[in-house]
Amino acid sequence: VQLQASGGGLVQPGGSLRLSCAASGSISSIRRMGWYRQAPGKQRELVATITSGGSTNYADSVKGRFTISRDNAKNTVDLQMNSLKPEDTAVYYCNAFLAVLFSFHDYWGQGTEVTVSS
Repeated sequence: VQLQASGGGLVQPGGSLRLSCAASGSISSIRRMGWYRQAPGKQRELVATITSGGSTNYADSVKGRFTISRDNAKNTVDLQMNSLKPEDTAVYYCNAFLAVLFSFHDYWGQGTEVTVSS
């Protein structure tokens, strides 16, 4: 199983970025997909998650600015990030809670860097 993330980069405060992640491999089912981030010197934290049924969960710090979406048929998850702030600077990791055959596990992508700076 592989999670391939893309879309990071450098953006000015107030700008927007869209992150995308695609899961591939011998996947039976994906229960939940999401994004986490880790800023320098800090622990990894949840940004947003979305279930196969479309239920979403957001960190308080990104509510109203970030939107997570998912394409179940393509096994992809996107994160639209608007009104970006310098404190959003971090490495963003794609996550999926999925099953290979009948066993569910957490899988992680390689991370994509987001820098918000003028």
